[in-house]
Amino acid sequence: MLETGLTILYAMFLWWFSTGVILYLDRLAPHTYRWSLLGATVLLAASMFALAATASGANGPSDALIAFTSAVLIWGWHEMSFLMGHVTGPRVTACPPGVRGVERFVLATQTVIYHEVAILITIAAAAFLTSGQPNQTGVETLLLLWGMRLSAKFNLFLGVPRPHGDLLPGHLAFLQTYFREKPMSPMFPLSVTAATLLTAGLIQAAISTAASPLSATGYLVLATLSGLALIEHWFLVVPLPDEALWAWAKPKEIPVSTQLTCTSAPANTPPLPA
Repeated sequence: MLETGLTILYAMFLWWFSTGVILYLDRLAPHTYRWSLLGATVLLAASMFALAATASGANGPSDALIAFTSAVLIWGWHEMSFLMGHVTGPRVTACPPGVRGVERFVLATQTVIYHEVAILITIAAAAFLTSGQPNQTGVETLLLLWGMRLSAKFNLFLGVPRPHGDLLPGHLAFLQTYFREKPMSPMFPLSVTAATLLTAGLIQAAISTAASPLSATGYLVLATLSGLALIEHWFLVVPLPDEALWAWAKPKEIPVSTQLTCTSAPANTPPLPA
């Protein structure tokens, strides 16, 4: 029981602390971005190596934890490269006034498409490195992070009551014009229902007597991450002071363009999560 609790706490701490570090680095002067991203790239390479080295799962639960940690660090590279403006998309301007429907979706996609493709390439590389091996925790973590974040992006695009946060750096302020602050769309209940079922299924797999120590640990950290993503979804509609979680890493003031024109998003709409 103690080991289970420590594993859950570790997964939660890694999620919270790594997010805070990225937000902190992103608040620094732009001339520091190249050094931050260079350090993150070194961690990316080391993490890919660690995924391959632990794919056999020979060391049991510790290999699952190393693979999970590596995947979170890999994901951190993508978040940093996006928030620092290095890997985003070909469109870097605000949503034109009056744009609706498919055209709005296409324009919004153009703002993040390089980021999404880079994530898929990384997941494919991780899957190749661990192909046919017992320890798939790293690849499954990347898939979970990508799927949950994609769900959050679609919900923000379609509209939620609380597109919360004030974490958007000035050079990405145009992204806020592609989101809506409105009552939740039909996608939100579908998203949280799917996330709830997934979390429950992962918990059941983790506590199953048929699961090996390696698999049980992998399922446990995935269940924790899925639960955290579910909570993040609820933050989009429930008025809770979730920003306080990273108060130590948030910018004191974020410049917001006064030239944003999209009629579907207010000036204080927060960023698309990376």
